[in-house]
Amino acid sequence: MTKKVFWQNPYLSRLETTITSVNGQTVTVAETIFYAFNGGQESDAGRFGVHPVREARKDGLEIVYMLDADHGFAPNDPVTILIDWDRRYRLMKLHFAAELVLELTSRALPGVEKIGAHIAADKSRVDFAWNTPITPLLPDLQAQANALIAADHAIISAVSDEANERRYWEIEGFARVACGGTHLRRTGEIGEIRLKRNNIGKGKERIEIYLT
Repeated sequence: MTKKVFWQNPYLSRLETTITSVNGQTVTVAETIFYAFNGGQESDAGRFGVHPVREARKDGLEIVYMLDADHGFAPNDPVTILIDWDRRYRLMKLHFAAELVLELTSRALPGVEKIGAHIAADKSRVDFAWNTPITPLLPDLQAQANALIAADHAIISAVSDEANERRYWEIEGFARVACGGTHLRRTGEIGEIRLKRNNIGKGKERIEIYLT
């Protein structure tokens, strides 16, 4: 099983490790800093040595990486994993901003249901099942989120179920939420955010989150 170093230290952008299996274009490694799409957060971008990673996907608790057909790796080969740090850091910021917005929206609208989320490097979004426009709430949600960010709270990221790799984040006095993404150390790293409502269909409301 691949050790997910991105949980212990999500700020690493380079890792020396070993290829553990090869099946055509797909490989696994002993340890990884390369996050695979999960929970709405997009995969990292980067490479194994000089070979770009074309896809990173979860297979149960394992992570499988697809490279070009001429990668040349064999089991037990050493490999250097490098990720695009600028992209990763934006994903971390937009991910946690979305977490804050989701928690604040759930408090403002008791009974609201989250029906989707996506975290990309340009923006993040959270989708809700809700029958009225969420626009009137946005100024207050944005102000509350930016206040939490400006307060520069410590973000705790820890394990709730080691065997099943279940994790959570916590801001003491605010919330503790199950989440297996890559987390910042402090809310102040996000910087100011801007919220926008997007109408995606009857009974559905989308909040888009942008870094300013």
